Amino acid sequence: MVQTSSKLLPLEEFLKLPETQPASEYIDGEIIQKPMPQGQHSVIQGELITAINATLKPQKIARAFPELRCTFGGRAIVPDVSVFVWNRIPREYNGSIANVFTIAPNWIIEILSPEQSQTKVTKKIIQCLKFETQMGWLIDPEEKTVFVYRPQQQTEVFDESEEEIPVPSFAGELRLSVGDLFRWLLE
Repeated sequence: MVQTSSKLLPLEEFLKLPETQPASEYIDGEIIQKPMPQGQHSVIQGELITAINATLKPQKIARAFPELRCTFGGRAIVPDVSVFVWNRIPREYNGSIANVFTIAPNWIIEILSPEQSQTKVTKKIIQCLKFETQMGWLIDPEEKTVFVYRPQQQTEVFDESEEEIPVPSFAGELRLSVGDLFRWLLE
């Protein structure tokens, strides 16, 4: 069950709190604990990260991260999958990947869990689109549907097996149909 703290806390204070399992997010002054991922969620998340990284990482185009805290725009969120184009990945002085990401992902992917509010997840994606996020996916395993969000555009719905799901322009080499995505649940 998703837990929400009723007490409002400044973002700086939230960031000092110990991490929770599953992760908590800070949205509009409230602390919201994400639900514990279940089987379908975990399978889709793992396979999607593998597919994205296998296609985009070798050429240093982009990299997908699971459950990465991103703090920007007065919020601290933990998308199921955050994809950053290579030159926007925060790095330390020695070139290693930074621990703290204070920018929005270029592509945010959320996988709806049974106890999650689709409205709250959608609002999180739409908020990201205001901060350099080029695309958001909301995957609903129960309905075998993918909602695609882009800045200043109407939401698109993909639920036919043969339909190819749009990806951001930087990820053009990645080809994935609705059927491909949900077939992972059968393997």
